[in-house]
Amino acid sequence: MKKYEHIIKAVSPGSIAEEMEMEPGDVLLAVNDQELQDVFDYRFLIQNEYIEVLIRKSDGEEWLLEIEKDYDEDLGLEFENSLMSEYRSCCNKCIFCFIDQMPPGMRDTLYFKDDDSRLSFMQGNYITLTNMQEKDIERIIEMRLAPINISVQTTNPELRCKMLNNRFAGEKLKLIDRLYEGQVEMNGQIVCCKGVNDGAELERSILDLAKYLPFMRSVSIVPAGITKYRDGLFPLVLFTKEEAGEIIDLIESFQKDFYQRFGLHFVHASDEWYILAERAFPEEERYDGYIQLENGVGMMRLLMSEFEEAFFAWKEDKDARRLSGTVTETLTIATGRLAYSTVQHMAKRMMEALPGLQIHVYAIRNDFFGETITVSGLITAQDLIKQLKERQAAGEDLGSRLLIPANMLRAGEDVFLDDLTTADVERELNLRLTVVAPGGRDFIDAVLEQESVRDDKAAIGSLEEDRIVYAPLYDR
Repeated sequence: MKKYEHIIKAVSPGSIAEEMEMEPGDVLLAVNDQELQDVFDYRFLIQNEYIEVLIRKSDGEEWLLEIEKDYDEDLGLEFENSLMSEYRSCCNKCIFCFIDQMPPGMRDTLYFKDDDSRLSFMQGNYITLTNMQEKDIERIIEMRLAPINISVQTTNPELRCKMLNNRFAGEKLKLIDRLYEGQVEMNGQIVCCKGVNDGAELERSILDLAKYLPFMRSVSIVPAGITKYRDGLFPLVLFTKEEAGEIIDLIESFQKDFYQRFGLHFVHASDEWYILAERAFPEEERYDGYIQLENGVGMMRLLMSEFEEAFFAWKEDKDARRLSGTVTETLTIATGRLAYSTVQHMAKRMMEALPGLQIHVYAIRNDFFGETITVSGLITAQDLIKQLKERQAAGEDLGSRLLIPANMLRAGEDVFLDDLTTADVERELNLRLTVVAPGGRDFIDAVLEQESVRDDKAAIGSLEEDRIVYAPLYDR
C-alpha cells in the first residue's frame, strides 16, 4: 500500500481531470513518480507543462496519466481533505485566545485551534511558528509558498513566551529571519492586549518588523477579542476611546515615513480602533491595496467605496432606476455593532433615492458571547431572534424581509454558530430571509432583490471548516 493516498472528492466540469476521466472516489497516488505528503507537494509538483499522474480507480486498477498543460494550470481536483493530511493544532495557550473564551456545548469543530502554515498559504490564516522546524521553513522557501501570515504579537522574546505561554515562542521569532533571507512574502499581525504589548512594546515591535521590509509586506494591529467567558484566564480589559486614539496616532506616525521609503504604509490599525476612537476611516490609498482585509483592516472603507461606486452607477442607469422607482417595501437589516454606522449610512442613501423604501437597521447585541463582541460574524440565531421578536412585540414594523450579512452563517451553508438555521429564523420571526454577500454592489442588489453577479467566494469564509481563530473576527 502506498504511504500517502488522497481520495478525490470532486472533479471540476471542463477541467483537465474530467478530460482524463478522473472521478470522485479515485485515489491520487503520485505525481511525477513522487508520493504527495500534503497539498504543498501537490501544488508544487503540478506546476509544470508535462506531468505524470498515478491514480487508482475504484476497481483497484492503477492508471498512469500523461498530461500536457500550461505551467500553472490546475487539474481541477478537490480532495476529501483540503490539506491532504491532518491539520496541525496549536501548541500554545495564548492569553488572548478566543477559543478559550468559547461557551460549552457548541459543535466540536469550533473548539479546534489550528496553527498550520498550509492554512496560512491557502486560506490566509495566521500562524505563530511555534510548531515549525527548520525543515518546514526550507520547504516553504523551496516551493516559493507565499504569503505566509505570522501572528507575531511582540518582538520581545521574553514577552512573547509569556503571551503565548510557550517557552519556545521567543526563539521561534528567528524563523522570520529565515523567511526574510529566503525572500518569502510575509504579513504580520499583533493582537494588542492592554497593558501587555501596547505602548512602548508596540512601538518596539513595529520598528523591529519594519527591518523585514519589503518581504514583510504589512503588519496589522488588532485589539484582543474579549468574551464573557474568561473565568480563570488572564485578566484582559478593554481599551478606552482615548487609548484607541493613542494606538491610531502611533500607527499613523509611522505610515508616512514607511511609505516614503518603501512605497508601503506597512503598519495598519484594524477598523475597530477607528470605531472605538470615533474617528473617520483612512482614505482608500492608505490601505496599500487592502493587504490585510481578512484581518479586519479596511473592510468598512472598502464596503463604503464599493457601495458609493455601485450606487452612482445605479443612479446613472435610467433603466435600472425606472425598474426600481416603484419599490414600496419595508425591510429590516440586522448586523453587528461594529458595522452598524456604515450599514445605516448605506440604508439611508437607498431610502433617499427610493421614497417608497423603508429600511430599519438594527445592531444586534451579542448576549451569547458578551456585549464586548461587536462583529456580525459572531452573532447567533438565538440573539437575532430574541432581539427582533422584542422589536415586534413593541409594535415595530419589521416589514416582510430580513437581510443579514453572509458571515453570520457557516461558509456555504445556512447554519448559524449555535446550529440554528435560516429556516429557523424565518419561522420564528415570520420574515423572509435574504443573505447578503460581502460588497457594496451586493448590498444594493439584496435591497432591490436583484440577482448579484459577483462571486462571494463562500462568503469569504473558510474553504472547508468553520474553526474560529483566536484573532477577532470582523464583518466580512
